[in-house]
Amino acid sequence: MDCNQQKTKNRTQTEVCVLSYAPERMGQTLCICSRGSITIDNKRYYFIQKLDEGGFSYVDLVEGVQDGRFYALKRILCHDREGHREAQTEVEMHRLFSHPNILGLAGHTFIERGGKSEAWILLPYVQKGSLWSVLEKLRDKGSFMPERRILKVLQGICSGLKAMHDRGYAHRDLKPTNVLLEEDDRPLLMDLGSMNRSRMEVKGTREAMTVQDWAAQRCTISYRAPELFNVESHCVIDDGTDIWSLGCVLYSMMFLEGPYDMVFQKGDSVALAVQNPVTIPQPCSYSEGLQNLLSSIMVSNPQERPDVNWILDQIQDMTCSSPNTQTNMKLRGSYPKHTHTHTLFCS
Repeated sequence: MDCNQQKTKNRTQTEVCVLSYAPERMGQTLCICSRGSITIDNKRYYFIQKLDEGGFSYVDLVEGVQDGRFYALKRILCHDREGHREAQTEVEMHRLFSHPNILGLAGHTFIERGGKSEAWILLPYVQKGSLWSVLEKLRDKGSFMPERRILKVLQGICSGLKAMHDRGYAHRDLKPTNVLLEEDDRPLLMDLGSMNRSRMEVKGTREAMTVQDWAAQRCTISYRAPELFNVESHCVIDDGTDIWSLGCVLYSMMFLEGPYDMVFQKGDSVALAVQNPVTIPQPCSYSEGLQNLLSSIMVSNPQERPDVNWILDQIQDMTCSSPNTQTNMKLRGSYPKHTHTHTLFCS
C-alpha cells in the first residue's frame, strides 16, 4: 500500500502530519506511510496514539526517531478565514513567549485540504498531563492537594501570566485543563488560541455585543469573568479577566472542582452566579491566609481585583511563612487596582 492509498484509507480517521523540530525547516509536511512513520528532511517520526479530540482539533502523540523525544501534534481544522486567523494567533503566541511557565513551540505549518486549511502545531509532550487530570486523580482517591503544593503551582501559573501581561496580552481562557504539569509540578500555560491584547476599549453597544459574543465562543463559561457575560457599552476589558480565572483555578486546587462547575452542570445561570460572593466550603483545612488570598481575587468588580504582581508577592510571603502562621495575608495598604478589600462568605 503506497502513501496515497494509506491516506485514503485513513481519511475518516486521524491523519497525522508533522514537522522537523528545527524552526527553520517549518512549512514542509509529509503523509503517514504504511509502517506508521513520517519523514521530513531525512528525519522520521512515529505515530504513537491519539491523545485528545475536540470540536475542531485533534492531538496525537508522535515520537522523533532520531532524538527519541515525544511530541504532541495538535491539528486544528480551520473552516473559514476567521478560523485560520485564530490558529495563526495561537502559533504566534507560542513563538512570542519563551518562558518556563508557557508551553513552547517545536514547529508548525498550514496546509490546504479540500478547499479548507489545517494548522499543525508541534508541541513538547508533557507526560504528567493537565492540572485537571491531577485534581481528578486526587478526588478519585479521596485525597487533597497540600497547601505548599498549591502555592508552588499557583506561583508558576502567575509567573506565566505575568510574562503575558507584561507584554500587553491576556490568556482569556485560563482553566485547569489549560495548565500542564511537569513531573516536578512546574506548570505550563497552554492553549493560547484565545489570547489577545489585554486592553480592549469598548465604545458603543455594537462593540460590546461583539466582545460578548467572542467571549461566549472563546472563554470557558465556568471560568469566565463576570464582565464578559454582560459587556457594558462603554468600558475597558483588561487582564483582570485572567485574574478572575486564576481565582477559579485556585479554588479548583483547594476543593478539586471549579466554583461554578456544578452551577453549569445543573443548567443554572453561571452569569447570575458570578455576581454573588463565592462560598468557601467549611470546614476548610487550608490556612486563613490562603482563603483570604482567594477572596481577594474572586471579586465581581474587575476594578477591585489585584494584579498578578500583588498576587505573586502574597504567594512569596505565604511560602516563606510557617504553615502554622499562615493566618493573615499581608495587605500592604491596598491592592494595586483595588479601592478596598473584599472577603468571601463562608457557608
